[in-house]
Amino acid sequence: MNPAAGTALAVLLSLVSAAGYALAAVAQSRLAAASPAAPDGRGALRALLARGQWWWAVGLNAAGALAHVAALHYGPLTLVQPLGALTLVAALPLGAYCARRRVTRTEWRGALWTLGGLVGLVAVTGPTAPGEALSLRESLVVAAATALLIAALASGRLQGRERRGSDGPAARGLGHATASGIASGVASALTQTLTAALSLELPGTEPTWWQTALLAVLISGFASGGLLLSQAAYRGGLAAPLAVVNLSNPAAAAVIGVALLGETFRAGAWGWLVAAGASLVAARGVVLLTKGGTPEPTVVAVPAPAATATATATAIQAEARPMPIPRRPDLTAPETEPTPAPVGG
Repeated sequence: MNPAAGTALAVLLSLVSAAGYALAAVAQSRLAAASPAAPDGRGALRALLARGQWWWAVGLNAAGALAHVAALHYGPLTLVQPLGALTLVAALPLGAYCARRRVTRTEWRGALWTLGGLVGLVAVTGPTAPGEALSLRESLVVAAATALLIAALASGRLQGRERRGSDGPAARGLGHATASGIASGVASALTQTLTAALSLELPGTEPTWWQTALLAVLISGFASGGLLLSQAAYRGGLAAPLAVVNLSNPAAAAVIGVALLGETFRAGAWGWLVAAGASLVAARGVVLLTKGGTPEPTVVAVPAPAATATATATAIQAEARPMPIPRRPDLTAPETEPTPAPVGG
């Protein structure tokens, strides 16, 4: 296959992947809105697994992941990763159509800001030396630290107590979305380690069968946990949690690459500045998306409010005014005969 055809196929597969992820996010969001919050975690999970819509969302996520992997086979990472950010742009109109409403201007602005920040982050956080992978010891340390971080984010300890009012579920949803993106990013890093172990290219000593099986179990746990955390995140809406998931995933991969694999941002010090600026741009987009889905209050016109208030006050005064008591005739008083009229003459 010539390079032009491979690039075109990579673009097509990236668009298919973005559409699959967007449809899955919309399905999860509608499922979260239709399912009441249950205090029993096991009961809620059992009810979730019994819903056919949930398994449709799982299948769409799997299809999006397979299309993404296939796109990486035919195209470079610098092309495929930014196109994957179109998931947010596709999910906005799909979610609004299912909710029978229009996408607000604030939501479109937030999506564009988030998309710009995400593309900037992906552009400078690509791996500098492909093929590197975590060692088995590093994988276990990363898995343990990530599990503690996810537990803190999911419980809300890093965000303080949940505020009362309308901001509480949204803030809790962003915490779950951050945990979901981190779990997915770590699962991708561990998958790279597992691939290197199976091909006998893992740094250090050759892993035993049980160590390889342990890696597979950790990958399954983080991937499943990321999916369930995203489902919990969509209780606070669709756009903002989806944006945070798409941002925290490459951010987690970048932290692992810089801290453990010796990678760095592209373009040296300029790359760090671009990453910082892109993070601020993306944060601005998330804030707009958090506010964009709030419906505007509907003003109902009341005819003649002043006249209505005056009539109401008059009625109240009339009810409060004491009624006159009719005088009863005095039966003990002697009756007096009427005085005869004088006769003229």
